[in-house]
Amino acid sequence: MTNKELADILLPNVVHDYKYYEEKYPDRNLSEGACVTRFAPSPTGFVHLGSLATSFMAIQLAKQTNGVCFLRIEDTDGKRTIENGVQGIINDFKNLGITFDEGEGFGGNYGPYLQSERKDIYQAYAKKLIEEGLAYPCFCTPEHLEEIRNYQEHKKLRLGYYKKYAKCRDLTMEEIKEHLDNGDKYIIRFRSQGNFENKIILHDAIKGDIEMPENDIDDVIIKSDGLPTYHFAHVVDDHLMHTTHVTRGDEWVASYPKHHELFKLLGFKEPVYAHIAPITIKEGTTVRKLSKRKDKEAAISFYQKLGIPTEVIRLYLATIENYDFEEWYNANPDKGIDDFTFEFSKMPIGGTLFDMEKLQSISKIYFSHLKNYELYDMTLDYTKEYDEEFYNILVNNKEYALNVFNIERDIERPRKDIASLSDVKTEFSYMFNELFYKDTNPYAECKVCNKDIVLDYINNVYNDTDTQEDWFNNLKEFAVENNYSADKKAYKAEPDKFNGMVADFCALLRIIICKKNQSPNIYYLIKYLGKDELVKRINKFYEER
Repeated sequence: MTNKELADILLPNVVHDYKYYEEKYPDRNLSEGACVTRFAPSPTGFVHLGSLATSFMAIQLAKQTNGVCFLRIEDTDGKRTIENGVQGIINDFKNLGITFDEGEGFGGNYGPYLQSERKDIYQAYAKKLIEEGLAYPCFCTPEHLEEIRNYQEHKKLRLGYYKKYAKCRDLTMEEIKEHLDNGDKYIIRFRSQGNFENKIILHDAIKGDIEMPENDIDDVIIKSDGLPTYHFAHVVDDHLMHTTHVTRGDEWVASYPKHHELFKLLGFKEPVYAHIAPITIKEGTTVRKLSKRKDKEAAISFYQKLGIPTEVIRLYLATIENYDFEEWYNANPDKGIDDFTFEFSKMPIGGTLFDMEKLQSISKIYFSHLKNYELYDMTLDYTKEYDEEFYNILVNNKEYALNVFNIERDIERPRKDIASLSDVKTEFSYMFNELFYKDTNPYAECKVCNKDIVLDYINNVYNDTDTQEDWFNNLKEFAVENNYSADKKAYKAEPDKFNGMVADFCALLRIIICKKNQSPNIYYLIKYLGKDELVKRINKFYEER
């Protein structure tokens, strides 16, 4: 029996040989230097922060080189695939506003992008290896493989199916035929040409050159169900989809020798590998990888419920991915992520500790740059799902809300009070009567003067047509006339002589309005609430104190 005859027996359902697929998926028509990248998750759960970190660099690299980033779903392990896992991944990305140039759920000319639908393709290339004597059937039972493993562990040997432990590697054609005639189940392994004593170099785009032993393990390429292993499938796919750069977690570094040899045996050009360090989290005195099973911070839904936009998460990831991004972003507030050129050489080699405070700080800067209508629209979308009460208030008071959201926004240094969309209601609740009069929080402490003085100011001095400058000058003049000091030295010398400083009168007005001792400029608060409402709040304040 020849190798070709063996290949026909082992893989009888192959319709097209590998040459057919080489012609079907020609080189991409892209400009020189354009990068083809991919994000290739398994449908084993939700899209998490680690997923976004891995996909982020792939997407940005393709964008900045006018290349292509595609979404491929690696679903050949049926045991780990969850129900609706594939559609869940697609929906998660679309809901996050993240799109791919092509891929599962996005279309394209290099599909299918679902590995379970590419079975014929993998078998065609496996058949090629069998015909060339570079792959063979393995009839070892799970029990026998377990015996080998136990022996290797007991003897403290390197684990794996290699050399003398690769029992089926050197079966004669007669022995193979006997197994087949007996109906013995088989898988297909590639016949490694490597020597563990030799060294190869992984030219990692992030970590630099890494010296590793050559692969000599005859790993499985086609399982008993006819589907490929991850190792074989990704090599074939990256070749046919013309991937130029592979960004993936650094847990895959150890698999590189295996992948390197598969590319070599198949005669494929190897892509550039960039192994990304994980996002880590502190647990007691130890640091571990952020886990989608253990840590709420790993789930994108955690940020969605808080009201932290996807763009903020991307900005946070950008600060992780390139050490100089944050400085650039702060110096270029009118520019976005896509205006920055990311480089592998500026990525961290080791893990990056997750920092929620940092993310919130970035979020505050992001929100401070928004226009009032952008904040309104985003808050409306958020509250429609998470806060029906505030949603209805915003819908029924759109113009008023737009004015409120514009307070101290179009200035050189806008306020940075909002870290998430869930903060908007908290920060501005006092500007909406429906919320203010339900607030049971106590008023902040302040120096309180006679109620008549405050009412006199509102009824007889305040003018809603005043400019901010005129408003403050009039307020200051009124306060001084009512025994508030405008002279700090004079007040410090004889504090009992005065009701307080002019600033204390302003603070009193602020607390009457919003119960807090910090707020945006009270000129705007009074202007938008109006005299009548201010009188009501003055009465409420003095009744409750």
